[in-house]
Amino acid sequence: MQKIRKGDKVVVLTGKDKGRSGEVIQVMPKEDRAVVQGINVVKRHQRQTQTQEAGIINKEASVHLSNLAIADKDGKPTRVGFSVVDGKKVRVAKRSGEVIDG
Repeated sequence: MQKIRKGDKVVVLTGKDKGRSGEVIQVMPKEDRAVVQGINVVKRHQRQTQTQEAGIINKEASVHLSNLAIADKDGKPTRVGFSVVDGKKVRVAKRSGEVIDG
C-alpha cells in the first residue's frame, strides 16, 4: 500500500514550490514520483499535430515523493502510518491520528 495516492491533497516540502499544496493527479510508484496539479509547472514547446496546435504550453512535471507530504485536516503536512481497522489496513495521519480516507 502506498502512502501517497491519486486524489490526495499534498503539501510540497522543498523546492521552488515549497509550502504550496495541490491534488495528486498521477502517481508513478516505479520511479517514486507524482504529478501534482499546479505544482512544478514547466513550459514545453509543442509541435503541431492534427489534434493540437503548435506553441508553448504549460504542464506539470513530476515531483519526487520524498518532497511531498499529505496535508492533514488543518492543511499542514503530516507523515503517514498504517493500522488495521475492522480487518482492513488503512492509512493514518501521524499528526492528528485520524484515518485518511481514499
